[in-house]
Amino acid sequence: MIRAREGFVDAYRPAIGDAFVASREHVDELTITVKRDQLVEACRIARDKFGYQQLMEIAGVDYPERPERFEVNYHLLSVTENHRFRIKVTTDEDTPVPSVTSLWPVAGWLEREVFDLYGVTFAGNADLRRILTDYGFEGYPLRKDFPQTGYVELRYSEAEKRVIYEPVELPQDFRNFDFLMPWEGAEYRLPGDEKAVGQAPGAPSPAPAPSAPKVDAKAPPAQPKTTDTAAKTGAGAKANKAATKKSKAAPKAKGEGQPKGKKS
Repeated sequence: MIRAREGFVDAYRPAIGDAFVASREHVDELTITVKRDQLVEACRIARDKFGYQQLMEIAGVDYPERPERFEVNYHLLSVTENHRFRIKVTTDEDTPVPSVTSLWPVAGWLEREVFDLYGVTFAGNADLRRILTDYGFEGYPLRKDFPQTGYVELRYSEAEKRVIYEPVELPQDFRNFDFLMPWEGAEYRLPGDEKAVGQAPGAPSPAPAPSAPKVDAKAPPAQPKTTDTAAKTGAGAKANKAATKKSKAAPKAKGEGQPKGKKS
C-alpha cells in the first residue's frame, strides 16, 4: 500500500498558482484538477519540483450530461517518494487538450488511445491517429452514446476472397433480462410457485412422495469358506476324489502296507 505524502497538496497548490481548480482524496488516491490550458506547466512542476518522474497512464472518462463531457486523467508516479497521484482536466468534443509529449514521449501513444476511444484531440501531438481500432473505423467506442452493436461488422467473403465490412444486422432484437437477486423475487410467477402458497382447509393437497425402503448401509461380514477335510477341496467332485488318493511319494503311516492279522 502506498502511503499518503504528507504536505504534498499544501506545497503543490501554491506552486501551480491559479492553475489549481480542486483536490480530492478518496480511497487513498489523490486527484488534483487543473485548468486545461495550464496542464503542461502543472505537469512540469510535478515532474521537476516534486519528483514525479513517470507518466504511467492517461485515462479518459465520459459524462454525456456535462457541458464538458470528457475527463482526461494523467496518472503520475514518483519512484523516489513512492507516491502516486493523478492530474485531471476536462474538455468537450471540440476543444483540444494540450499534449504532454514534450515532457514524456510515451504520452504520444497514450494520447492516441484516448483519441481513438473517446475522440478527444490533443494539440501538439505530431502523430494523432487511431491506434486500437481498425482502419476506417467509424465513431468512438468508449463514448456512452456509442451503440453496443457498433455501426458495421466484418466477415470473410468467399465470393471476393477477402474480409469485407457490412452494416450490422441483428437476427433478433435485444432481450430484456431480469437481473433481480434470487432472494428478492421476480414480478412474475414461475411454474411451481403455486406449491409455496398455503392451501385453504379441506383443499386438496398434493400426495406425499412415496417413501423408499430403508437400506442398512452396514452389511454383515461374509461367511468365510472353509474345508473341514482334505477330501473337500471346494473345486468339485473330480478334485475331491483325487484328493482321497495317496501319493506314492507320501510317507506311509505306521502299520500301513503289512498284511492284516500280522503285527511286527
